[in-house]
Amino acid sequence: MHYKPPQPEDIERLKTELGLTGTQMAELFGVAGDRAFRRYTSKSDSTKNKRELGAYMLFFAMARLVLKPKDIESVLAKMREAGAEIDLNAPSVSPAHDGEQQP
Repeated sequence: MHYKPPQPEDIERLKTELGLTGTQMAELFGVAGDRAFRRYTSKSDSTKNKRELGAYMLFFAMARLVLKPKDIESVLAKMREAGAEIDLNAPSVSPAHDGEQQP
C-alpha cells in the first residue's frame, strides 16, 4: 500500500468545506479534542506540535462522512466481534500523549 498523508492545508480546507469546528473535526477523526486535532493542521517543524494524519484515521473520518449509519454500525459490530469495545458517542476517557483516544 502506498499512502501520502494530506498536508495541513488540505486538512484545513476540508474543515472549512465541511463547516466544522476544531472540536467537531476531532470527533470526526476520533481524536481527544480540538487541541489534539490542531496537531494535524500545524505547520510547525516541531515533532512535538505536529502530526501526520495516518491512513487509518483518514479512512475512519471519510467513512463516517460517506457511509450510511447502518453500514458504520455493521463495521462497529465486526469490531466488537473481534473483541473491541467501541461507542462513537461516548466521550474519551483518557487521551494518550499523541492525542488519540484511549479506553
